[in-house]
Amino acid sequence: MRRSLSAAIALLFAAPLFAADPWLEFPGGDGPGKGKHVVLVSGDEEYRSEEALPQLAKILSKHLGFKCTVLFAIDPKDGTISPNVTDNIPGLAKLKDADLAVFALRFRDLPDDQMKHVAEYIESGKPMVGLRTATHAFNLKSETYKKYSWKQKDGGFGKQVLGETWVAHHGAHAKEGCRGIIAEGQEKNPILKGIDAGSIFATSDVYTVKLPLPGDSTPLVMGEVTATLKPDSEAVAGKKNSPMMPVAWTKTYKTATGKTARVFTTTMGAATDLDFEGTRRLIVNGCLWSLGLEDKIPAKTDVAIVGEYTPSMFKFNGAKKGLKPEDLK
Repeated sequence: MRRSLSAAIALLFAAPLFAADPWLEFPGGDGPGKGKHVVLVSGDEEYRSEEALPQLAKILSKHLGFKCTVLFAIDPKDGTISPNVTDNIPGLAKLKDADLAVFALRFRDLPDDQMKHVAEYIESGKPMVGLRTATHAFNLKSETYKKYSWKQKDGGFGKQVLGETWVAHHGAHAKEGCRGIIAEGQEKNPILKGIDAGSIFATSDVYTVKLPLPGDSTPLVMGEVTATLKPDSEAVAGKKNSPMMPVAWTKTYKTATGKTARVFTTTMGAATDLDFEGTRRLIVNGCLWSLGLEDKIPAKTDVAIVGEYTPSMFKFNGAKKGLKPEDLK
């Protein structure tokens, strides 16, 4: 008896522990998002989407009732979050059951078996939200899904689906910020409901956009380039603000089978941009609009930060080392 018990204990301690899933999940509940599933896909080397999207998911889950799944760029060698690994985002099959996909990607070179799930979602006609570098989300070497790469003549996923691809920095990177100015005539747009004047701000600079945007795009917010990264900074004088670049817009995307998807895009969305209430409300309201829930956007959507949130400043090689998805729960 003692021998068998000792053997059982030895076997227990010798057995490998099951690893946690390489993604995060937050439960749904009551609210306008009840019964809806949002999959948020992070993977950029600079703007800390691996920090921003878990916080956005917590807000959508706790305050609006969405079930949320957050996916990450994962180093297959040790299971840690590693944005510099551009060819591995486990869990993309979850897009099949998603009602909304939020993309915050940059130059991903996903293998065909992973990119397949992204392509199928894009062609499903379901809604999409693109944040910051999602305008240049893919840099694919494989020919299978190369039409989504940013270097394609038609602008790939960024231009064709979201409305713009990577062009250039319009503001001075990491020196000049972005103050959101509501576009003329869009004051009553449901996405801008409850957003106080001057409350949209981003420490990430304004991106250049080739004007005009595609004909089915509607600019909602223009980006006023500010002299510093402080929200009370003065606007930069000169051509950078004349004309201003659109930094948030809506668009539709028509699939090959004729389905039409609603799309909300903003070139804001660094982890530090979520420090600003108006910016959070803009993104959350954009999610609701994309899902066709604009009639359920509250007078002032609750976008209070959930838990502790101390986002890292954007920079290359700035990801926190050794973190696994469960560490961000």
